[in-house]
Amino acid sequence: MKYLVAVLAWLMPVIAWLSNTGVFGPTNGAISDQYPTLIVAAGYAFSIWGLIFLLDVLYGTTQIFASDEPIQRRIRPFVAAGFALTSLWMIVFTLELFWLALAIIWLDLGCFLLVALQVSHGSGHGRRPWWQWVPLSLHAGWLSLAAFLNVAQVVVANRLLSTTHMLSWTLVLFASVAALLLWALVRMRGNPWYAAAAVWGLAGVYVKQYDSDLNGAAVAAYVALTLAVAVLLLSVSYGVGAASPERPGRPTSADRS
Repeated sequence: MKYLVAVLAWLMPVIAWLSNTGVFGPTNGAISDQYPTLIVAAGYAFSIWGLIFLLDVLYGTTQIFASDEPIQRRIRPFVAAGFALTSLWMIVFTLELFWLALAIIWLDLGCFLLVALQVSHGSGHGRRPWWQWVPLSLHAGWLSLAAFLNVAQVVVANRLLSTTHMLSWTLVLFASVAALLLWALVRMRGNPWYAAAAVWGLAGVYVKQYDSDLNGAAVAAYVALTLAVAVLLLSVSYGVGAASPERPGRPTSADRS
């Protein structure tokens, strides 16, 4: 299984390169421009995939040679599935099979949330070696926003709801994003890499919507910015709490006994 994880990790940047060169069809950017929404991020924000793929390759390669810990054996099937689903999504979305792409990205998110939760447990943020929890957390954080971006594009592409007055249903998506991000951050004890990916994406949404002419874009921009600040503050609060020493002079439970 460890060799399969490595192969699938290396496969993702290859598929991404082929997708961006138009081998499978229109690029993701072209499709995004074809179906504008109030929750899509600016184009530069998607450059985070380069860092994600680089770290995933590092993870996939390193885990071959690292000691075979029980936690690695537990999460490998889900990591392999997540890597495979990420590659599959890039192909399917480029082919404009939007409903199938939507199902794939949510399965992908489920895999990465599960493994990110697993590697985030323990004392302090660096609960596992950094090459484990940083790549998987970053991937999970970005997918936590990207899945909802995908929902919005399916809505617009299929005209399931209004495409001229999108603010009302977009606010529902923002509320769902907030619920997922804050829940996951609490469960991961403020995992800073999960938070960083989410904040990067939300900042990209702010930049895109602030300059957009779509009806309701200004409100969407400030909602994204507010959520980014909330995610950042929650993550920082966990970091400060973990770094704070015990107050002197307060008896511990051991002292009282």
